[in-house]
Amino acid sequence: MRKKVTVVGAGNVGANCALRLAGKELADVVLVDVVEGIPQGKGLDIAESGPVEGYDVSVTGANDYAPTDGSDIVIITAGFPRKPGMSRDDLLLANYEIVKTATEQAVKHSPDAILILVTNPLDAMCWVAYQVSKFARNRVVGMAGVLDSARYRTFLALELGVSVENISALVLGGHGDTMVPLPRLTTVGGIPLTELLPQERIDAIVQRTRDGGAEIVKHLKTGSAYYAPSAAAVEMAESILKDKKKVLPCAAYLDGEYGHKGIFSGVPVKLGATGIEKIYELALTDSEKAQLDKSAASVRELIDILKQKAGL
Repeated sequence: MRKKVTVVGAGNVGANCALRLAGKELADVVLVDVVEGIPQGKGLDIAESGPVEGYDVSVTGANDYAPTDGSDIVIITAGFPRKPGMSRDDLLLANYEIVKTATEQAVKHSPDAILILVTNPLDAMCWVAYQVSKFARNRVVGMAGVLDSARYRTFLALELGVSVENISALVLGGHGDTMVPLPRLTTVGGIPLTELLPQERIDAIVQRTRDGGAEIVKHLKTGSAYYAPSAAAVEMAESILKDKKKVLPCAAYLDGEYGHKGIFSGVPVKLGATGIEKIYELALTDSEKAQLDKSAASVRELIDILKQKAGL
């Protein structure tokens, strides 16, 4: 029997998740969205690509969650982008309602699923899904570090003129301005990055990584990134569905790891059939630990707002 993945949100990120899942023949896919006709139309379009591309899975769209029954994974991409005049708190509370509803429906129809969160602000939305689902912490995971690390690796490959496949890198912390790339642990074909680039170039690439999402928004003007985010979410889903046990930087619920409790933060984890099978706790330098603490504080600030205004 084939695996089944639900993708909540049929916008650019969600539709591309569905396309990539189908293209890799990882699972049958159900695309869910509140807008009538959009998930059905995009689902049918992706299904009709199958004979050309050579994939043979079911891709359907729906406006309700009944067709999602028994999903192995639910990827939640639905949410509002930040608009002019909208405060961070406004965005936080608007997307809280969306993620809360999606999580409630996911739990109702797929009580054994693993949840992958993509909606921003990512780390706070992971916390919402964890609180609402009441799932064990291994079954709620956020996509951020895979994307941020991919951007970091891309910029390094461009700088050095080498294959992205030769670059091993890790970005920790929250998804946003406070993310923590780790040049000290970055290698190029096994060679430490610090032996290949001067510090000022490394610093510039780290900053470009932090601004990676904003750089794309600046180009697009009316939207944000979706090709790389969908690829990152599907890499996580593939590791779970195939029990590959990839070690990837993901948003995980911390219960004492790295000195933090009760929040989600980007850390290296092993992703397998049961979700997060292990959190790897690295020995950080004082500077790296301070950066991670700063990132954690910004996430906790958002959680405090949710506790006050949403009553969680």
